[in-house]
Amino acid sequence: MSDSAQPLRDLAPQHAFFIGIDSDGCAFDTMELKHKECFAPNTIKHWGLQPVSKYARDAALFVNLYSKWRGINRWPALVMVLDLLRERDEVIRRGVTIPQADSLRAFIAQEKYPHSDSGLRAYMAEHPGDPDLERGLAWTTAINDAVADMVVGVSPFPFVRESLIDMQNKADMIVVSATPNRALEQEWNEHGIAQYMRMIAGQEYGSKTVCLGAAAAGRYDPDKILMIGDAPGDMKAAKANGALFYPVNPGDEERSWERFYNEAMGRFFDCAYAGEYEAALIREFETYLPDTPPWKRGAAG
Repeated sequence: MSDSAQPLRDLAPQHAFFIGIDSDGCAFDTMELKHKECFAPNTIKHWGLQPVSKYARDAALFVNLYSKWRGINRWPALVMVLDLLRERDEVIRRGVTIPQADSLRAFIAQEKYPHSDSGLRAYMAEHPGDPDLERGLAWTTAINDAVADMVVGVSPFPFVRESLIDMQNKADMIVVSATPNRALEQEWNEHGIAQYMRMIAGQEYGSKTVCLGAAAAGRYDPDKILMIGDAPGDMKAAKANGALFYPVNPGDEERSWERFYNEAMGRFFDCAYAGEYEAALIREFETYLPDTPPWKRGAAG
């Protein structure tokens, strides 16, 4: 099996503390721009969803921005969007056939290749001529091109840079993201903050759980490993590796980073973060992201 995370395992610790930081929607205010202007339009275009574009956009934004699945890898997010559309009454009444994308589901289910563009290409080499996979490659390539063209000049949230500067000589820091490295490197270098990170680890390196485990698990004391993120998947990656989690609350990111800079960061380096303090932050975070789409909540009400 290919070990895409080996470069993370090769990182030798330089400090006693380790911090993983998500990018989109966490360090940078890019989530809404990317999903509203790059992901959703290309999902509608490449998956033949024009006849139900309004509902396709609803589903795409719910999954990727406004639900507990916020921030998940683009491939499982895509099939979740298709599944939500397939069962929505308005779509059914229009008689629109929503792609099943069985071959992409098989790609997601396999573990030989990472859920990335390069992983898809490698998988396609073993399954040549598959129309779903070819459509998927065209879709993800169009998204990447749109992001490169559209997402320019979006600064990190206030207190991100200040936090990185303060932490650079205290912790080994890496970017842990489901975004392709091409976009991550552009954004972190554009704003001069890549210099504070040991590595930028995007989707090509594996899932967030894999990346955090490869870089930190077993190499630092558990109470000295922290994942900063804006999505439940970030928290799941932290907990799967016995690490701590600091939530950046969606829609309240500036206050979250200000609290981190003024309060939580100091508690982490004083080893006073775990326990009730972290638990209270997580309880607050979990109130921000529902698991039921608004159109289903309306029907239930």
